[in-house]
Amino acid sequence: MTTLLISDLHLHPGAPEIARGFLDYLKHSAQKAQALYILGDLFEAWIGDDYHLNGDFEAPILEALKRLGDAGTQVYFMHGNRDFLIGEDFAKACGVTLLPDPHLLELDGKRILLMHGDSLCTRDEEYMKFRAMTRDPQWQAQILALPVQERLELARNLRNQSGEANSNKAQDIMDVTPGEVVKVMQEHQVRTLIHGHTHRPDVHALDIEGEPAKRFVLGDWKSDQGWDIRLENGGEPELRHFSY
Repeated sequence: MTTLLISDLHLHPGAPEIARGFLDYLKHSAQKAQALYILGDLFEAWIGDDYHLNGDFEAPILEALKRLGDAGTQVYFMHGNRDFLIGEDFAKACGVTLLPDPHLLELDGKRILLMHGDSLCTRDEEYMKFRAMTRDPQWQAQILALPVQERLELARNLRNQSGEANSNKAQDIMDVTPGEVVKVMQEHQVRTLIHGHTHRPDVHALDIEGEPAKRFVLGDWKSDQGWDIRLENGGEPELRHFSY
């Protein structure tokens, strides 16, 4: 059995080559898998199912995800910091299952913790406050009740503010907090953690309560290359880099 995990594609109309690469990935690599887990930031922005489910750019992506699920691959989606407004209508349209963050995956007798990864960046206090606000169901309901044009303008402003703020932050502040990683893995009693968000693909060896552990970080997709993690028949997760 093959399980695949991806994150941080940041799909948007301005980068059609990444969308083409993703569609190719769904048609070939993912079609052979039992399950595909998308750990957030599939889209660069999502202002509501009512808007994007009718979009010309999104339509072939949703259709491809639906075809993959209909062919027998289970598809799971976890919200990221860019597409946290994806809702149940999206899930129904493309046949995916929405997951909480974090999510405990029990596979072939192993416990693996899945996260988007932004909640681990606790040294970025400004972002953590923003994250708490945007994950509040009441705040989300208020935003989704706004006219589409107001939501589009809000999304543009938030992206601009985020870019300006990040340009003035030290790189280590925007990475995960090591102590938070250990804390979360202890709380969930796992020795394997998989996440994205930081765009720093790597495999980190850890020590959790005197036992060896690993943190796998997925990479973000570019115009000609992507990243995934492959789990095969209970074996060790494999972080892979590929071209398309």
